[in-house]
Amino acid sequence: MSTPTGTARHPQADTTGPLRTILRIDGWSTAVFGVVMLAAAQPLSGPLGLPTAWSIPFGVAMLGGAAALGLIAAHPRIPARYVAFVVAGNALSCVALLVLAFTEVIPLTGLGVAFMLAGALVVAVYAGLELAGLRRLKAG
Repeated sequence: MSTPTGTARHPQADTTGPLRTILRIDGWSTAVFGVVMLAAAQPLSGPLGLPTAWSIPFGVAMLGGAAALGLIAAHPRIPARYVAFVVAGNALSCVALLVLAFTEVIPLTGLGVAFMLAGALVVAVYAGLELAGLRRLKAG
């Protein structure tokens, strides 16, 4: 008798559980952060030096990314190519945040630089965890 994770006699370990969890956590935290960027764009502008013309598109993009993460995590079988796209997206986001922190593209305050660096660290951690999940997915 067949089951989704192998046969009744020889079940395979579900390698998507941890990956699905990290995708969901990444999605929810991205959504919350996107809402904060939209709702607090004006009040955060002064302390961070982040113009609202930047924080509003960031917030909208984050909400879109959060929706995509939720859809990927909801797949019965998570496609490896989607996870690879998520890893690449997080890696690119990390690089973009570092560029913004260390260049004068945006007139960030010291707190704004710290904010960008913290964001870069968070997306780097997500990218690493999702890459580990992708490797496990491909091995399973």
